[in-house]
Amino acid sequence: MLHTNSKRGWGIAIGMTAILFLMGASLVYGYTDTTWRDAYLSFSNPSGSNEHLIIRDVRFPRSLIAAFVGACLGVSGAIMQSITRNPLSSPSILGVNAGASFFVVVGVVFLSVQSLQSYMWLSFAGASFAFLLVFLLSSAGREGLTPLKLTLAGSAITALFASFTQGLLVLNETALDQVLFWLAGSVANRPLDLLVSALPYMAIALTATFLRAKELNVLSIGDDVAVGLGQRTIWIKFFFGAGAVILAGCAVAVAGPIGFVGIIIPHLIRSLVGLDHRWILPYSAMGGAALLLLADIGGRYVLMPQELPVGVMTALIGVPFFIFVARRKLGI
Repeated sequence: MLHTNSKRGWGIAIGMTAILFLMGASLVYGYTDTTWRDAYLSFSNPSGSNEHLIIRDVRFPRSLIAAFVGACLGVSGAIMQSITRNPLSSPSILGVNAGASFFVVVGVVFLSVQSLQSYMWLSFAGASFAFLLVFLLSSAGREGLTPLKLTLAGSAITALFASFTQGLLVLNETALDQVLFWLAGSVANRPLDLLVSALPYMAIALTATFLRAKELNVLSIGDDVAVGLGQRTIWIKFFFGAGAVILAGCAVAVAGPIGFVGIIIPHLIRSLVGLDHRWILPYSAMGGAALLLLADIGGRYVLMPQELPVGVMTALIGVPFFIFVARRKLGI
């Protein structure tokens, strides 16, 4: 564990270096054989060769999208686990991804939505609606909100929205062709314009949550303690909940629903840097970016010459981890 702030600071530097290396590896490795020299020349002295075009126009946007989407999912998962005090909280488990996907499919089927900006707002609306619905359902009853009830409510809402989404796509073949690959969760073949449209919202949400991360330290101890120390817990939860939903909504709008990053990364980060959210959140951003870049690179080789969507790769990693955490933390 990194016990001191100086070590954690060096960890940030090492983590950023590792992410830059992985982004470079994303430019080089894949079905088309290229080298690190090709990657350098494709930007410094492009020749218009097939290798240079693939690096600049295909792999470069892909690496940027993987890094930013992974960062958003990592931070969103860390925030959700903190404000709900549920070790299994994440955008995929709490129905946020499924709600965002459903609203996007509804827009495509009924409103013929095709613009990138419309995808963004539909994704935000769906993510917000799903998170609010899960929170209300899990808060009902005499015991109030508990980690187990939150997990069960999230699983139920996820299944509900997934069923609705599949039903709409079965009835509309045109929409199925348009969004099927997007629903698998992938950073391949995504135009850079998608990331550019989402980047301002990502930047605002990440910056705002990083700056106020200290408030999560008290909130994570318990609502009674937080109120005793003068915190307005309702508004703090609303602020960070909105930040988490914005980050998850941006990720879904850009890359489709990618699961389990928000579960895996916060647990690994807490074991590394401790329980101070001033470090958990930036480390979760780096960890999410690194995991998604690694998953994307690995997905290029599993079924070569075909590629496995990154959402499938994260599921292969995340399902065993989810079972381990559920058995250890919740006894289920």
